[in-house]
Amino acid sequence: MKAVTAKQIQKFKDTIWTYYTANKRPMPWRENTSTYYVVVSEIMLQQTQVSRVMQKFPHFIDRFPDWLSLARAETKNVLQEWSGLGYNRRALFLKRIAEEITKQGTTKGVLPKTVNKLEKLPGIGPNTAGSILAFAYNSPHPFIETNIRSVFIHFFFTEIEKTLGKQACKKVHDDELIPLIEKTLDMHNPREWYYALMDYGSYLKKQLTNPSRHSAHHVKQTPFKGSNRELRAGILKKIIEKPMTEKTIIRSFHSCKPDDVRKNIKALSAEGFKIKKGIRYLV
Repeated sequence: MKAVTAKQIQKFKDTIWTYYTANKRPMPWRENTSTYYVVVSEIMLQQTQVSRVMQKFPHFIDRFPDWLSLARAETKNVLQEWSGLGYNRRALFLKRIAEEITKQGTTKGVLPKTVNKLEKLPGIGPNTAGSILAFAYNSPHPFIETNIRSVFIHFFFTEIEKTLGKQACKKVHDDELIPLIEKTLDMHNPREWYYALMDYGSYLKKQLTNPSRHSAHHVKQTPFKGSNRELRAGILKKIIEKPMTEKTIIRSFHSCKPDDVRKNIKALSAEGFKIKKGIRYLV
């Protein structure tokens, strides 16, 4: 990619802000930027579409309106409210974060304000930490997520777009995008700037050509039906409903190989989903 000029950067910013002014998407966590709303939404949005989170978020907040209510909730109830969002381990991470936030310990009752400290919390990596800093504290920290990635590839790596319909070998690495994100970052209002980038990225993805396909980090989601994820979710759902023995769980999934069911029971237990009492598993 050629060096980006000041004129190109200004044109880029004008395009993003103009689109956002006319098409900004209302979301509960944008209206209320408390640390609790922001963290819950960011954990939910990991690997889940905004439209689905928009449906589940209000019900989750009604059930667990703050850090303390979530920290004190039974794991079973949290998982029940999480149902439908997928990747259930994120619900455990969120509850553990709440437990950390509400005790006198690592965070001293307050959500950390640095990437290093945020990354010590369960389920929070560098990009989620950066998004939390931007949205909860309006702190100008560079981070990447899928929509932001699409925007920068679309605007600054046009040579890839021109190869559409051909065999495109070039893949853009996030390391190439970070300098551009830093250079264009609005230092006075990073929160709103990131909202604008994400909304424009969402718009791009609805077009015929999704720029994210040219990212070195792009992973096509595998079908849920018939996958190991479906089996894991099914096992978890059954033991949330009632305690079950391993033998009963295996019988419930007669179309699956018993060894596959056993491996998933073991994996879920290791991740903290299940408690074994006697010969039964329960949440």
